[in-house]
Amino acid sequence: MSESAPLLDVRHLRTSFFTDEGEVKAVNDVSFHVDRGEVVAIVGESGCGKSMTQLSIIQLIQSPPGRILGGEVIFDGRNLLDYGATSAEMRAVRGAGISMIFQEPMTSLNPVLTVGRQLSEIVRVHKKVGRREAWHRATAALEAVGIPEPAERMKNYPFEMSGGMRQRVMIAAAMASDAQLLIADEPTTALDVTTQAQVMELLIDLVAARGKSLIVITHNLGLVSRYAQRVYVMYAGRVIESGTTEQLLTAPSHPYTIGLLSSIPKLEDDADADLQPIEGAPPNLSNLPPQCAFLPRCPLATAACREREFPAMRNTGGPGHDVACHLR
Repeated sequence: MSESAPLLDVRHLRTSFFTDEGEVKAVNDVSFHVDRGEVVAIVGESGCGKSMTQLSIIQLIQSPPGRILGGEVIFDGRNLLDYGATSAEMRAVRGAGISMIFQEPMTSLNPVLTVGRQLSEIVRVHKKVGRREAWHRATAALEAVGIPEPAERMKNYPFEMSGGMRQRVMIAAAMASDAQLLIADEPTTALDVTTQAQVMELLIDLVAARGKSLIVITHNLGLVSRYAQRVYVMYAGRVIESGTTEQLLTAPSHPYTIGLLSSIPKLEDDADADLQPIEGAPPNLSNLPPQCAFLPRCPLATAACREREFPAMRNTGGPGHDVACHLR
């Protein structure tokens, strides 16, 4: 495998859920890549397909009603979609190759098992070591994420920890398996601002120190500006703009990206000024129009937008800065 090739290369991924109301196109022809040692952000409002894309990559889609319909997920030179969701090959990739830090640690950690038992079990499964060595490595993982008195904390149950500490446990679980790629799904949700910063700084420092790659799924563009090197903006199950963080923050091209940035309050703004929301609501994914899905909410839409099908991604002029918009 060439070191210059992306660690993860997702090509035209499609995942749908088949319900009584029809087919819900949750992931609709999504392509993106993550280089080795890179931090990439996937940005968009709730329901746009960010998390579902990542769950499709590691084949954790509930089936039925969900089904991965097509595309490729090339990880370290192998197409993961060639393996069945329950195959030994796919189980080996989860955790040891790709590890996911889920949004809410209380629903990811077993409330009736101690933190130590859960962490050491992860180490045993992926590192093939004995109980004593697994316990030692799990304790070291807790220490690495800054949890005080890690040996004592190993004996705690999740409900005995704060939200910030539980999130650190989830990061420790991901790092303990020594995965090449970490996926952090809204890693700072429900945490106070100070704890958010601490958790993100910890995650970024660990990834950098160990030479790992990281995908951050978020709707918080503040996180993007501080930590990510490249950004993919998603809307209605599709990627509608991508580029370096600097390109998207200083010269956004898609009206949706512009709207996201405009809706963020800034220190220099007039305290009495109203925020600029994006009017309207996201479309129904079971009844997507053939045109641009952002069309009903777009302040720049023209008659040509209504007459054309969804635009293909194309370069806006800057290297690597692509957008799916007829006006750009």
